[in-house]
Amino acid sequence: MPGMKDTNIVKIAVEMTDQVPQLIEFNQKQPLAGIIQELCNGWNLTDPDQYALQFNENNNRNYITEKNRNEIKNGSVLRLQYSPSKTAQDILHKLNLGSPEEKGQALQKLSNLSADMTFALDFINKQGLALIIRQIEGELMEHGIVSWDILEGNFISRVAGLVNTTQESQVTQAALSILENVVLNSSEGYGQVEREVPLSSLITHLQAAPVVQQNAVALINALLLKADVVKRRAVASTLASKQVRTAIQNNILQTGAAEGAEMAHQLYVLQTLTLGLLEQRMMTKMDPQDQDGHDKIKELRRIAFDGEGAGGTRGPSGFTRDYKKLGFKNDINPALDFIETPPGLLALDCMIYFARTYPDSYTKLVLENSCRADEHECPFGRASVELVRILCDLLAIGESPSEQGQSFQPLFFTHDHPFEECFCICIMLLNKTWKEMRATAEDFGKVASVVREQIVRALAVSPPSLDQLKARLQVLTYSEITALWQQERTSREEWESHARPIVELREQITPEILALIKQQRLAFLVEGTRFTKYSARGQRIKDKFWYMRLSPNHKVLHYGDCDEKSAPTIEELGSKLAVSDIRALLVGRDCTHMRGRKSSHHLAFSLALEGVDLQSLDCVAPDELTLAYWTDGINALLGQRMQSRETEKDLDTLLSMEIKLRLLDAEGVTIPQDPPPIPPDPAHYQFCYDLK
Repeated sequence: MPGMKDTNIVKIAVEMTDQVPQLIEFNQKQPLAGIIQELCNGWNLTDPDQYALQFNENNNRNYITEKNRNEIKNGSVLRLQYSPSKTAQDILHKLNLGSPEEKGQALQKLSNLSADMTFALDFINKQGLALIIRQIEGELMEHGIVSWDILEGNFISRVAGLVNTTQESQVTQAALSILENVVLNSSEGYGQVEREVPLSSLITHLQAAPVVQQNAVALINALLLKADVVKRRAVASTLASKQVRTAIQNNILQTGAAEGAEMAHQLYVLQTLTLGLLEQRMMTKMDPQDQDGHDKIKELRRIAFDGEGAGGTRGPSGFTRDYKKLGFKNDINPALDFIETPPGLLALDCMIYFARTYPDSYTKLVLENSCRADEHECPFGRASVELVRILCDLLAIGESPSEQGQSFQPLFFTHDHPFEECFCICIMLLNKTWKEMRATAEDFGKVASVVREQIVRALAVSPPSLDQLKARLQVLTYSEITALWQQERTSREEWESHARPIVELREQITPEILALIKQQRLAFLVEGTRFTKYSARGQRIKDKFWYMRLSPNHKVLHYGDCDEKSAPTIEELGSKLAVSDIRALLVGRDCTHMRGRKSSHHLAFSLALEGVDLQSLDCVAPDELTLAYWTDGINALLGQRMQSRETEKDLDTLLSMEIKLRLLDAEGVTIPQDPPPIPPDPAHYQFCYDLK
């Protein structure tokens, strides 16, 4: 009987420059120092302490340590190289005393090795950081080992100079990226970058290559994020100028550059930060002593009614009558309409913008309603306040940008007052919908809900301009919205039934549907997902992605680095994790890599491990649907109940569809709430048929 195979021994090849490769049996229980000693003996090398083993894969050149040695598998090809300590010492020697060519080679080698934590620690411990700051921006910062505060002013000035002058795209991209990190992560860096990099330089880069555009927008966002309100308004005002809007339109939105995930995220952040400047007015109540606010209210009345020719003779009663026609809830003191926040004074700002910018449309809207019967009059003032509240809610005014957000509206980059213009379009829509619904004052809430639905559905297609938003809203009439609602309501009612026979049928087929959902979730895991990389501090790393997928036999998770668009196969993923090693699934704030983070924690999940050196595998899903599918799939693999809302939603939908299919033969038959009663037994059982 053949002996049992030792699972701790794998057969591998070890290469070395100018040496014949060695085929060895790598024992996971044997110390690495002993294995390296044997390899050095085979090649007659002295000083084995100066050598180390290294992975020899395209996407993995890390040094082998006691922590990652379990990633070595049968057939692996390793390389024997100088140890991290000696390599770091050699690089430092060449950077200090080498020729320009040798320095260039050393910097290239440093760039290749800097992603390896083992090498990075050795390099920093040998005081290599001062040199790296002067000569190259490597990946050392991503490990979170050192603070960005160690960067000196001279270094920042030199990098800023690269941004302000014409350079190759790769140089400009790197310089912009460094300055972005300085602004975001250095306590003193923002002030220097803000002084030395004029906004005009960044605007110029919006016309460069896509990768430079992306980093330029990212730096603008960083400056906006760190600026105080006054400076933020100044920057936003410049960005709203026609020159900048044209540059964004022609070089980013119309060229397809915004379709990339990172650029879409940066434009989303830019939109969120600029619209966020409206928060102050949105959350400000009107002060009874606010003369500017009272002047605006009087101007609203004057623009609407002074054309009638009686403006100079109106007394207090005439003003009250006019304010009532304007649709204020408090016609005696309209200022009281703006004490609720949100929308606060932002509603008054939008109303006066509409009246000043489109006086004819404003006057027509007000006078048209004042000529209707009182019960059918659309109250302009009350409607405007509610509409601004709806827009603030839909556009998330005042909320901080999400680290995963990518949804932006191109139309907000087409005008210097996009929010106010959007209000002008939507207030005309509200008046039109009011007439279509033949609404009265009691129907105000219904009209508001219809208008909200119209805006939501119009923005869902991301119209590229305000004109196209207006055209889309014209199509979404009240009758169209009603038809869509009726269709959705009918479908929902068809699936829902509370009759006892249907309830029993649901209970009978629920296990089958859950098995189907489980099958779909596992298939999703087999297909795999691309995740954004996060640093040890829980910060999102720009343009860094990794991919994870489940093996077809549902026993192993494979993962590894990838780029923004690729979907690597299992064979291309260098790392793997047995499902049996997963101890628990952690979600949200329970994840260690997201503790203390104010955003993204709701998309985070971690696989707590046991029996392996890795303590956990930390992930941040790109969206809530992906999070639900992965957590459901992991729970299914662990034999636990799938708990996401998506599971409940899919279960309800599939159950309803299955029940409808099974009841096709009973179409038109009224199913009673309770089964019919069983008739009493007959008096006797002496039945017979006369067949004659």
